[in-house]
Amino acid sequence: MRALVAMSGGVDSSVAAALMLDLGYEVIGVTLKQWENPDGSLPTAGCCTVGDAEDARRVSAQLGIDYYVLDYVDEFREAVVEPWAQAYLEGSTPNPCVECNRNVRFDALLDRAADLGCDVLATGHHARISQDQAGFHLLRGKDLTKDQSYVLHMLGQDQLSRIKLPIGEMTKADVWAEAAAMGLRTAGKAESMEICFVGKGNYRDFLAEHFPETRRPGVIVNTGGEVLGEHEGTAGFTIGQRRGHGVALGERTYVVDIQPGTSTVVLGRKEDLLASGCDLKQVSFIAGSYPQTPHVDVKIRYRSEPVPATISGSADTWRVEFHEPQSAVAPGQIAVFYDGEEVLGGGVIHRAVPPES
Repeated sequence: MRALVAMSGGVDSSVAAALMLDLGYEVIGVTLKQWENPDGSLPTAGCCTVGDAEDARRVSAQLGIDYYVLDYVDEFREAVVEPWAQAYLEGSTPNPCVECNRNVRFDALLDRAADLGCDVLATGHHARISQDQAGFHLLRGKDLTKDQSYVLHMLGQDQLSRIKLPIGEMTKADVWAEAAAMGLRTAGKAESMEICFVGKGNYRDFLAEHFPETRRPGVIVNTGGEVLGEHEGTAGFTIGQRRGHGVALGERTYVVDIQPGTSTVVLGRKEDLLASGCDLKQVSFIAGSYPQTPHVDVKIRYRSEPVPATISGSADTWRVEFHEPQSAVAPGQIAVFYDGEEVLGGGVIHRAVPPES
């Protein structure tokens, strides 16, 4: 049996590759080159850097496996980076990791796995896959503090049937210990939390440099329409933001609305952020069919806890109704449906539904 392992240069994917070897697979390591500097070189800061690729290469050499870097810069820019910038122009707060998984990473890697005669694709995600008579199920990772099932909610039955997640049953401490025991180069490597193509810089500066059209000066107002200040572009704001809006009012204020058409940012009180639900687009379900029950738990941000909700809709038009109002429901973020530890599916938040709706 042969496995293609996606290697980021981090400890999780390094251990995943080693575990696939232990399971008896012939392993091939691969890194997707997704972003480059204007001169064609890899970034030197953040994740997905030249150092990360070198770490992946050296771990592959330690393990005695073949390793390749695949150029997906053009595809990544078209399918992830440009829509990410456009979403900010439209007043949304996008999640590029989800869009990368949806539009580039898994399709590219599964296609390449097939080309190389690999039976499965393995990744270092903290999530689990199970199978029964009903099909394949995506489950939260054992280490809930590192769980990445949220960013995999768009996977379908065919994809799950060809994917292995070998560290899903491990805690992060287990992964570090395993890497140290095997003497892997990445055993003590710190995690990178940055957006891969932005690196350690500020995403607003990245937008201004690569997408200058996002700099559209406008005004900051309160919920009554009174002008409080000015800004250099709505792309620098997100729903729920409390700091960095440049207006001091002597009380805590939050970004409660972004109106890109007029380049207006609205500040309000914390209670102005509450929503009774949200409307979704780009909805998909892992089983390929709608859940048997409309009562689910929903995560509206990667780091948020699931909350009880009721979902309704058909095709690509769905509404989530929270059992208790939620704060800072941001268009562009992802709402993911759970039944206990199982991921049912999810979609992109199109708009928040105010409590009176």
